Amino acid sequence: MKRSVLLGLFVTASMMASTSFAASDTENLCDTNIKTIENARTQVKPDMQTQIDTSLNKAKALLNKGDETSIKQCINETQQTITELQKTNKDGKSS
Repeated sequence: MKRSVLLGLFVTASMMASTSFAASDTENLCDTNIKTIENARTQVKPDMQTQIDTSLNKAKALLNKGDETSIKQCINETQQTITELQKTNKDGKSS
């Protein structure tokens, strides 16, 4: 299960490498990142839950604004959280 979560995180991170997304694609990427985090959060230590919940709430609020700047901020927010989750899963502990 951990490997499939890591694979999902890797795929999402790979998608971030391309910067030529249309507006709806960036919105979809933000939403995909949110879902990836929601799926992975059940496998992290309890001490990271607050940080993840805060990030998810911020990302969802940005996504709901719907303007281009907010969507880009949502992607940045979720990508940072996904990176932290990857570090945690790689080490088996929080960095």
